[in-house]
Amino acid sequence: MTPELIPVAYEPHGRTEAIGRYSDGQFLASVTYAFPEGFRLDEGWEEQKRLYAVLHLFDGDGHYRDSQIWCAGSWAEQQRDPDGADSVLTRARAHLAGMLRSLPKRTYTDIAIRPFQLTVDGVFFGLVAKEDDDGGWAELYPDHLGFSEPWDGTYDT
Repeated sequence: MTPELIPVAYEPHGRTEAIGRYSDGQFLASVTYAFPEGFRLDEGWEEQKRLYAVLHLFDGDGHYRDSQIWCAGSWAEQQRDPDGADSVLTRARAHLAGMLRSLPKRTYTDIAIRPFQLTVDGVFFGLVAKEDDDGGWAELYPDHLGFSEPWDGTYDT
């Protein structure tokens, strides 16, 4: 069974390196590529695959409050300038760093949050709880991080 509060473990230098607490609650942030819902993997997919700087905010009890989601550009743009100072990835990381700096009394640590969901630019973002015959799990979108028993906050990709 999926718990009401989904633990997410802080992993320095990992996919959950930008999570923690701040003066008004908890945060979960990342830089992630995503496709809009309903995209077709045909010619031109490189323009549909977009890189986002994402910051989700929660209260101290893990209830969703708000998100700041910013598109840095497409995979096609990143391929044209993969290592430049103005590359899509560099812009996304810089924007995320600015969003994180805006959080007062920010500390990086484990969090526990409740499922939530929203759609921005046709892209689905959220933490969705699921159940099947084998038990429960939760998945973070569009990062595709899966959380399950023993519910210790570690993730599967």
